Amino acid sequence: MALAPIVALVAIIPLARRTLSAEGAHGDAPSIAKLIGGAAAAPPAPKLAGLDLTKIAINDGEVTAPLPDKKVARLTVDPALQNIAKHVMTMHHVPEAAVVLMDVATGKILVYASHIENGQARDLAVEATAPAASVFKVVTGSALVEHAGLSPDQRECYSGGEQRLVQHDLVPDPRRDRWCTTLAGAMGRSINTVFARLALRHLKAPALEETARALGFGASLPFDVPVQASALHFPEDQLGFARTAAGFWNTTLSPVHAAWLSATVARGGEPVRPVLVESVADDDGKKIWTARTGLAQKRALKADTAQAVTTMMENTVTDGTSYRAFHDGRGASFLPNIPVAGKTGTLTDPVAKRFYTWFTGFAPSHPPADIAAPRQVAIAVLVVNNPTWTIKANILAREVLRGYFASQKVPNVTSPTPGERAAERSPERSEERETRDPRASHPAPIPRDVPASTSTTPGTKHRRHRGS
Repeated sequence: MALAPIVALVAIIPLARRTLSAEGAHGDAPSIAKLIGGAAAAPPAPKLAGLDLTKIAINDGEVTAPLPDKKVARLTVDPALQNIAKHVMTMHHVPEAAVVLMDVATGKILVYASHIENGQARDLAVEATAPAASVFKVVTGSALVEHAGLSPDQRECYSGGEQRLVQHDLVPDPRRDRWCTTLAGAMGRSINTVFARLALRHLKAPALEETARALGFGASLPFDVPVQASALHFPEDQLGFARTAAGFWNTTLSPVHAAWLSATVARGGEPVRPVLVESVADDDGKKIWTARTGLAQKRALKADTAQAVTTMMENTVTDGTSYRAFHDGRGASFLPNIPVAGKTGTLTDPVAKRFYTWFTGFAPSHPPADIAAPRQVAIAVLVVNNPTWTIKANILAREVLRGYFASQKVPNVTSPTPGERAAERSPERSEERETRDPRASHPAPIPRDVPASTSTTPGTKHRRHRGS
């Protein structure tokens, strides 16, 4: 069976093409197509049956999509933000891409955009054919807090697991384990071995599966159109379980689900139903149906767990795989005063030669200092590339967030402008450095008895194929 197409978000980045290195690029990876279970989707509201989201239109400041019998669905989408996403996706000629931006309090979808460079238009945001990759570390981190009582400060030393996990990577060895970090640091820098070892030591498969299902895996999410269920499979062997916990295959994800997942963490563990259609009008323009918003769903995580996971996800932007994406070459934030929690994911399908990068998260992740707090949003970005690429998901997410917070009049945040290239403002010229750790090319072994609050993770420059 052919690999089903995927989705992603988009933003403004340099047009110089590069080869994408990705996590989990191992030949024994199963095809994503084999993981799709075909679970039935929850039906949308009867008034929305037949809604065609491949034909979203913007006219006179209103965003609409057609329904049968000449009815029209008026969407919650912000036309200016939608245009930013559409422009960037077109500009960078991404093979397949989509973006979902969601108001955390109400569930209203502010951006809902898909792009297919060649081929028939599809609603990519509801397709769960992309590997969840290291985004699944959000689930594993939640389970480690909720079921095992670990904290973001939990310290672990490690070695190996940068590009693939093998059996000996799972066994602690003081002679090899030169690097140490906290659970928060491991989330931020997406360190596979730490998550694999902690999952083996502290979790059983049923506990991790329980958390995954609470966080939406294995079932279709309630939405205005059917959403493909994100796949979930735990191999019975120890290595397979460890790989899954760390984000190596066996799980898939849709952009709608990813945005819902981040919004759930942002809301303290209580999900909200995503809403895209604000109202429906008949062929005479008369409103015949109006959606309810802010509909809370069954609690998925304890509030303390969600707060701990937020702390972990903030490390992604402050000191992890997305530090460079959210800061310019001088270390200045593209979103000053706006704290961001996020998680990246990178994975290669060696058979289909597709390269997936994710960014999902929310902002502000905690009340910002010195400014009135803008409305909190969750974002999901998935970029599907060929072996050469021009844009990655975290850069794309940053650009859409720039547009949003500029529209909210946040001081010193500028909106992307047509033709602007991210490389002119951000040091994205090299794949070697994803974080700001300035260690030398060959750092000396780090003592294992350093204070628990100290991260001794080597700079990503020395782990260039680790992925995220």
